[in-house]
Amino acid sequence: MLDQIRIVLVNTSHTGNMGSAARAMKTMGLTQLVLVDPQEMPDDNAVALAAGASDILANARIVPTLEEAIAGCGLVIGTSARSRTLSWPMLDSREAGDKAVLEAATHPVALVFGRERTGLTNDELQKCHYHVAIPANPQYSSLNLAMAVQTLCYEVRMHWLQTQDSAVAESELDYPTAEQLEGFYQHLQQTLQQTGFISDDHPGHVMSKLRRLFNRARPETVELNILRGILTSVNKSRPQG
Repeated sequence: MLDQIRIVLVNTSHTGNMGSAARAMKTMGLTQLVLVDPQEMPDDNAVALAAGASDILANARIVPTLEEAIAGCGLVIGTSARSRTLSWPMLDSREAGDKAVLEAATHPVALVFGRERTGLTNDELQKCHYHVAIPANPQYSSLNLAMAVQTLCYEVRMHWLQTQDSAVAESELDYPTAEQLEGFYQHLQQTLQQTGFISDDHPGHVMSKLRRLFNRARPETVELNILRGILTSVNKSRPQG
């Protein structure tokens, strides 16, 4: 189950953080590291700070985009300490660990960490089903990247251990992958533009709110197929010009 959970680091600037994150992962039994467009490739400094977890680093996938990093995932959780003007479904670190383990029984899960200084962009966050914030001391909430990775990996391991002890039944829910969701959002936007509900020039604001709505609702694969069918029926009913 833990092999189904990916740790995704976006646009990391310090190679030492890659090594420290790999070490944090290995201590908690996670092995799947994905680096998205790192500013520097893993080097000797990264290996040194991996401190015995260099195998995690050596086997890390390096991809150019977040879309590739989360491909195939049925659950994507993005981390950020920054407040957002557009609120998103929120989890604390314990809830994130619980949900990640529960859903890893049936599909890959990604825990996404942003840049050291600025975190995830709003566009990147909108590709996530949930936003997780670690409830640190509000007077001093400065966590470095590896600390954040360690905290969430610990919560994942604690919930995984609970499933081993209590033999929790695997979830039977089938959720769509990240690509399937993106396909739905593109279909939805095109349909709403065709009907004139949203403007071709400024679709972003309405689509952001619709993404938030559907991410909060977490439609299952069958439900998403129904929604796609509804959009297709609308497309077919409009006069072809």
